[in-house]
Amino acid sequence: MAINKASVAVVFMVSGVLMVFFGTVLTFVGPIIIDDQVVKNTVIDPKNEVSYRMWKDVPVPFYMSVYFFNVLNPQEILKGEKPMVEQRGPFVYRKQIQKENITFHSNGTVSYLEFRRFFFEPDMSSGNESEVVTIPNMLVLGAAIMMENLPFAVRLMISATFKTFKEGPFLTKTVGELMWGYDSGLVDFLNKYLPGMLPSTGKFGLFADFNNSNTGLFTIHTGQDDIRKVHMVDSWNGLTKLSNWNSPQCNMINGTAGQMWPPFMSRESTLPFYSPDACRSLELVYQRDGVMEGIPLYRYVAPKTMFANGSDYAPNEGFCPCRQSGLLNVSSCRHNSPVFISHPHFFNADPVLLDFVHGLKPTEDEHGLFIDIHPLTGVPLNVSIRLQLNLYMKRVSAITETGKISEVVMPMIWFEESGYIDGPILSTFYTNLVVLPAVMEYMQYGFIVLGVVIILIAALVHHRVKRLCSKVTLSSTGEDNLAVSDEERVNKGEIKGEIKGEIYRK
Repeated sequence: MAINKASVAVVFMVSGVLMVFFGTVLTFVGPIIIDDQVVKNTVIDPKNEVSYRMWKDVPVPFYMSVYFFNVLNPQEILKGEKPMVEQRGPFVYRKQIQKENITFHSNGTVSYLEFRRFFFEPDMSSGNESEVVTIPNMLVLGAAIMMENLPFAVRLMISATFKTFKEGPFLTKTVGELMWGYDSGLVDFLNKYLPGMLPSTGKFGLFADFNNSNTGLFTIHTGQDDIRKVHMVDSWNGLTKLSNWNSPQCNMINGTAGQMWPPFMSRESTLPFYSPDACRSLELVYQRDGVMEGIPLYRYVAPKTMFANGSDYAPNEGFCPCRQSGLLNVSSCRHNSPVFISHPHFFNADPVLLDFVHGLKPTEDEHGLFIDIHPLTGVPLNVSIRLQLNLYMKRVSAITETGKISEVVMPMIWFEESGYIDGPILSTFYTNLVVLPAVMEYMQYGFIVLGVVIILIAALVHHRVKRLCSKVTLSSTGEDNLAVSDEERVNKGEIKGEIKGEIYRK
């Protein structure tokens, strides 16, 4: 029986040592296995069917929510009074994204055109596209700024042209017309006699060029050669740098195309991306850790220096001529139209901008942009990009449509492009990238703990068996000695009589 227990103890001891060894090996091998799987599923490769389809078709629903700044006092503005606006919206559009003309190259890059289409979502909107709003007329007030340095006589002719086509300083149109275009005799005239002056050859609208269009020919790295470069832009429309701005740094095309980033991010990592709509590269910075449906994330936000002017942030000098901090002058890539981009309601901008317009109330929760990233994979879990379109306007002599307008950067609209992973995609993401790594981590420590416990139990059993064997040996030796002693004593005559006979009978 003791021998059986000893054998069991040895088996348990060996099993425990193997478990501790396996758990220890797993602590080193486990992260390598996980990282290897991340790399395999992050590389842009048609062989990785699931991850490739997610990159190609972007199954996550994206929405664009548009808010108009409805002008309440257009006549008073023409008299030099401060503009008063009220926010109208949101008017929500589902954004469909699909990559086409995908071409892989031998140098580890892939080129594609990404088309975008918008579909109005009335159930998610505060009103419908037939709702009427009043905003500044970019054709008139923008053109006035563009022409202010022309001879006086030319400006008079421009003003007469506006009157001929009945174009005033403010537009009162439906949301649908302002978004996707409206018929304009002036637009038709300019396109006919001054082709290329306007960005659109058809109807004129704020987003007329966005719908059923692409964002340009992107060439990005697939990550086959170096996973740290996956999704990073190699060129855009054949360009490796821009020519819109006044410094090499500002003309750089940095980062990704703005949908995914390389894996294995840290809190020191940033999110650089190139935005064709902003005509420049942008970069977000880490703000805090977070959790979404059990998935760990890093939140990245726009630094206050993103739209700072050259005086407040020297590296941005190349984006000038600048106005107050918080405004990006994009006239150089918008046909010289005096258009500025900012955060909504001039959030993170020079407070003086709020003094020029009534009706603005910036808050970080409503107007700050952010991207929530899963740091292990570089996949965005929740995105909210918010930007505002502003028109610089003022009185221009000889163009009577400008009246006595005071110099002001006038907010026109702001929009939010948002999307988040949900449904089956989120479940798969959670299972593969949260549950399985956690299970592997618990397993490695579980094997070590269980192995140590088994070793201790085996050692205890072995110790008890050894003690039991010692007692049995001692007991057997004692009885033999007693028998020999009695017999010797009889032979020596030390035990007599009945006792002696009894002993011999035995």
